[in-house]
Amino acid sequence: MYIRELDNLIDADSERFLELQKGLIQEYEIYFPDPFAPKTLVVIPSLTLDAEILSKLTGQIHYEERMLCMLMLLRMPRTHIIYMSSMPIDDVIIDYYLHLLPGITGMHARKRLTMISCYDSSNRPLTAKILSRPRLIERIRQSIPVGHKVHISGFNITHLEKELSLKLGIPIYGCPPFLNYWGSKSGSREIFRRAGVAYPAGYEDLKDMNDVVIALKDLKAQFPDLRRAVVKVNEGFSGDGNAIFEYTNAEITEDELRRNLKMIATIPYEIFALKMREMGGVVEIFIEGEHKTSPSVQCRINPLQKVDVISTHDQVLGGESGQVYIGATFPADEAYRREIGELGFRIADELRKVGALGRFGIDFMSVKTETGWKHYAIEINLRKGGTTHPFLMLQFLTGGNYNYEKGLYEMPNGQTRFYYATDGLESEEYRKLTPEDLIDLAICNDLHFDGTTQDGVMFHLIGALSEYGKLGVLCVGQTPEQALNFYKRTMEVLDKETGGKH
Repeated sequence: MYIRELDNLIDADSERFLELQKGLIQEYEIYFPDPFAPKTLVVIPSLTLDAEILSKLTGQIHYEERMLCMLMLLRMPRTHIIYMSSMPIDDVIIDYYLHLLPGITGMHARKRLTMISCYDSSNRPLTAKILSRPRLIERIRQSIPVGHKVHISGFNITHLEKELSLKLGIPIYGCPPFLNYWGSKSGSREIFRRAGVAYPAGYEDLKDMNDVVIALKDLKAQFPDLRRAVVKVNEGFSGDGNAIFEYTNAEITEDELRRNLKMIATIPYEIFALKMREMGGVVEIFIEGEHKTSPSVQCRINPLQKVDVISTHDQVLGGESGQVYIGATFPADEAYRREIGELGFRIADELRKVGALGRFGIDFMSVKTETGWKHYAIEINLRKGGTTHPFLMLQFLTGGNYNYEKGLYEMPNGQTRFYYATDGLESEEYRKLTPEDLIDLAICNDLHFDGTTQDGVMFHLIGALSEYGKLGVLCVGQTPEQALNFYKRTMEVLDKETGGKH
């Protein structure tokens, strides 16, 4: 159940949480900019999302490894990191990341890294596992060096992360959970409306499938030629929790809805209907167009309430409906990357006004017309996402920044970089490889990221390789073509070694 105004949600715990959050202002002003300041980061890479929708994600427990990009902060010689995980992460994987650190030896960095595992591979969110283990919480507390400024970094912030924050007495650099409505499908539409940004015609704040039927009828009455509509539960992600409705008859009933609603994820209609009752949702027209793309904009609101547009991407989507997130290219297409950057800033500024904090993404659907590109804002992901870790790795390794007004990623030496990234390079044959094999293949085939040329390939989700035949890849190039070529060469090397096919 979403509460839409902050004033309605301030209870005693929320007041304590907001008071704790004020500590981020001083930390951001004084400690963040100083590379030699004594500070500690507690990384909680918990995907605290709906368990049934999350269960459709292959190798979900290994997605906790995506935030290992935060280990690059150990390049600051007085920074400590406490990294939590459900299961132990292999030392080979940790060594792989520490080797990438510029200007710091692996041994120096390793002394400032504390890895803590719950030894729990169950389907519960990592944060719930931590909260159920009081002695583990005490270990976190005892691992923080005396005199250090400290905060928590999480994937997404819910009431569970707030509870852990309060137990530890540590602020979170992320959006307060009582603002999560603005990152739902319904809340996103209202923010787009306030920002004056175009979004698909439709209806939000639907409470059940009966509301969905009414909304589908109203959309068809409003747009008689409409062939398809999208039905979304409020807390779906990466396309899961979305469904496509095909208009076949003039009369729309719940039986018709059941027959003609095609799920993006392989979940039964009954489960989808249950999620609609639990979360609420939206119905929108399906954006048609011969030439369509799916760009996204990543923004950050810092503790001083300053808005930054930090990147743009073109999402690579797949599945029969073309709505399942597979990967991304950076930056977005030159034809419109500046336009969507400006739209992203307007939306982020509205989120600033309601008190949002930290990193988040905004997804668009863009259609090419005779007069240019038409952009529709689709949803806000008020959390880190699939484009967060590749961009952070690029930034940590090259020291550059994205200038959204120019549409370029600029490094201190004046050069620019591009990349292709995916979480879903997958083949049954890849199960033949161990993490050690993967790293050896990258080095021996001249794919491994080279700090002197600042291009090459970096891997993530390495822990999922032997069990699921799946891994993530970040391919950085001096041109978009070189980045894509690195990706193709990576697939060729892996397929040649294992007998896989793409």
